[in-house]
Amino acid sequence: MDFNKSLAVAVMVVSIFLGGCANNTAQQQKDANESNTVAASYSDPKDPLESVNRVMWDFNWDVLDAYILRPITVTYVAVMPQFARTGLVNAAENLREPANFTNNLFQGKVDESLDSFARFLINTTVGLLGTIDVASKIGIERHEEQFGETLAVWGVDTGPFLMMPFLGPSDPRSFTGDYVDGFAFPMSLIDGTVNLARIGISILETRAQLIDQEAQLEQAVDDYAFVKNAYFERLEFRVTDGKSGDKAINEEQLDDFADFEAMLEGGDFDSYEEVSEEPQAAEGNKADADADNKGKVKDQDQKIDGNEKDGKQ
Repeated sequence: MDFNKSLAVAVMVVSIFLGGCANNTAQQQKDANESNTVAASYSDPKDPLESVNRVMWDFNWDVLDAYILRPITVTYVAVMPQFARTGLVNAAENLREPANFTNNLFQGKVDESLDSFARFLINTTVGLLGTIDVASKIGIERHEEQFGETLAVWGVDTGPFLMMPFLGPSDPRSFTGDYVDGFAFPMSLIDGTVNLARIGISILETRAQLIDQEAQLEQAVDDYAFVKNAYFERLEFRVTDGKSGDKAINEEQLDDFADFEAMLEGGDFDSYEEVSEEPQAAEGNKADADADNKGKVKDQDQKIDGNEKDGKQ
């Protein structure tokens, strides 16, 4: 009897152990299936090289930007006078006007093409080699177009998303377009040192705009996905001139992404004066509102004091 009881207990223990193992194995398989399902649901057909791109992103942001680009940018902003920065930005943008002229013409935008031609002529002469944006002051707006956008108008697809080392987010179409634009007049004629200086100014100015906005990227659940989505949103905005299908894209909704994309791509940048003036205006409005509120509170206190005195009398 004792042997039978011992055997029964042993069988029961083994059964419980095997059952637990089976349950754990089933749970692990279930978790693995769920993980695969989630991963598949987030797979991006535009990003077949995601595993490599993520490594490049970590290198660009955590190493190059943290230890090289950001410190240089902070020093540049602290040392370079504002008027000098404005002149350098204007001169760098002026060198791209011939490419804007050609690409606008290739896209059938004749009026914009003529504006680009006029801007280059006026700013190069009257504007002292483009350091002063005289054309904008007389109402001739800038219409920037890149050859990559021209290819998009002609029906060429972007191709896979690429996170380029040192250069940031790109795609085969945009990369090819930038290469072709580099041969446009006067880019093909200027000295290599001058061209590198132009690119350097562009990168520093776009990075300078981001110093106060870094928290947005740091708070992102997936910073790589944030930048990738920002890149394609901005690309769509530029190709369609602010329209996607039947709906207009609100440029303000892209501001959170556009600066990051511009910085990491080393491409175009908005005037830093416009960026710096907005916080000042906001602070001014806030100060006015605070002053009004304080005035109202003071008036209410005076009325209460007056009522109390009348009550005592």
